[in-house]
Amino acid sequence: MTETGTHRRAVVAKRVDSGRPDTTEIRDLARAAGYDVVGEVTQTRKEDPATHIGEGKVATLARTVAETEATVVVFDNQLGPYQTYNIGNELPEGVKLVDRFRLILEIFGQRAQTRKAQLQVELAELRYELPRAEAKASLARRDERPGFMGLGEYDESRERDIKAQISRIRDELERIEETEEHRRAQRRESGFDLVALAGYTNAGKSTLLRRLAEDVDVDENEDLHPDLDATAESEDRLFTTLGTTTRRADMDQRDVLVTDTVGFISDLPHWLVESFKSTLDSVYRADLVLLVVDVSEPVEEIREKLVTCHDTLAERNEAPIVTVLNKVDTVDAEEVQRKREALSALAPNPVAVSARTGERVDDLRERIHAELPDYERERLVLPMTDDTMSVVSWIHDNAQVDSVDYGDQVVIEFEARPAVVERSRSKAGELVGASA
Repeated sequence: MTETGTHRRAVVAKRVDSGRPDTTEIRDLARAAGYDVVGEVTQTRKEDPATHIGEGKVATLARTVAETEATVVVFDNQLGPYQTYNIGNELPEGVKLVDRFRLILEIFGQRAQTRKAQLQVELAELRYELPRAEAKASLARRDERPGFMGLGEYDESRERDIKAQISRIRDELERIEETEEHRRAQRRESGFDLVALAGYTNAGKSTLLRRLAEDVDVDENEDLHPDLDATAESEDRLFTTLGTTTRRADMDQRDVLVTDTVGFISDLPHWLVESFKSTLDSVYRADLVLLVVDVSEPVEEIREKLVTCHDTLAERNEAPIVTVLNKVDTVDAEEVQRKREALSALAPNPVAVSARTGERVDDLRERIHAELPDYERERLVLPMTDDTMSVVSWIHDNAQVDSVDYGDQVVIEFEARPAVVERSRSKAGELVGASA
C-alpha cells in the first residue's frame, strides 16, 4: 500500500495561478511521509493541460531531479492521469511521481492501524486509482503503453476489479459503522454525552483529548493510540491521529465521552473526504463539536481553515460548534484578543486555552457543560419488589439522583439525558407490569 525506506530523496514541485508559491505545507507533508526533501521547483502560470507546469519547467524539474539524485517528485497539486504520464516521460528512469493526494494517501496508509482506518485508506486509494485505470485503457486503445509514473501497465480487467473492491469495502465499512452506531446508542442510553474534537491536523486535538480525559480508557483503540500514554509527548507531525479514539472526560457535572478524530487538511477532493466519512460520523453524530484551531498561526490562515472545517461539517452536522483557540501559551494576550475579534464572524464566543499547559481548560469544561443538551427532571414511583433495587442502582449509575424515598413504594427523583429518562420510564413500566 505504501512505499517504505529509510532514505527517500524527494524534490517538491508546486504551481500557482498567481503570486509566489509557498512550499511550506507540502514540505511538511513530504517529511510526514518519510521523505528527505532535497530540492524544489515552482511555477507561476495558468495550468498547462498537458504537463501542468509547462514543457520548460518540466525540463527544469528533470534536471533538478538528476542533480539531487532524487528518487521521488512530490507535486503540491492534483495531477490528471495524462499529466502524470507526460511528466513521467521526461523524468529520469525509475523516478516516482506523487501528487498531493497520492502523498496524503501514503501518510494515511502509514498511520492506519485499525481495520476501519485501513479500509478507509484502501477505499480512498481505489477511488484515486479508478480514473487512472480508465486513462490506461484509453492510452492502450491508442496503442500507447504507459509503464511507469503511477499509471503502470494496462490490464483490461483492472477497471472491473477496482469497482468490485470499492463495493466490497463499502459493505464492510457499513457493517463496522452499524456496530459503532450501536455502541454510540448504548453510551447515550448509559447517560454519556458525546463530544467530538474536530479541526486541522497539528492543531493540538490529541493533546487536548489527554488534557480533558480521565485515566479511564473506554475505546477499543486505546492500545493503538500514541497519546494514550499519560507521559507521552504529543508528536509535532501531521496526521498523528488517523483512527478515532474515545475517552471519558474529567468533568464534575455530567458523564462525557470525548472523541479525537482525523485532522482536516486544505483542498481535499470530495472523493477523499467521502472515503473517510465513517470516521467523520463521530463528529456528525456528536452532541457537541469542539473545533480546535492553532491561534499562533496567521489570522488569514486560521480564517481559511475555519471556512474549510465549517464547509465540511455543514452538510451533516447538527450539533452546536464551539471554537477552541488552542496554544495561547505561544502568543501574548493582545494577539489572542486581536484574532478573537478578527474571527468573530466564523467563531463567535470562542474559548482560548493551552492544551499543553492546561491554561483555561477549566473554562472549556464549563463551556462544554453549558452547551450540551439540557437534562430532564423525572420523578418515578416504583413498586417495592426484588427487581426494584437493580433499577434504582441503574438510575444512580446513569443520572444525577436528587432523592430516593423508601416506603411502601420507592419514589426516586433525578435529572438525566432524555434518552436515560426514557429508558428509566421503560424499566419502571416493566416493574409495574411484573408486580400487577
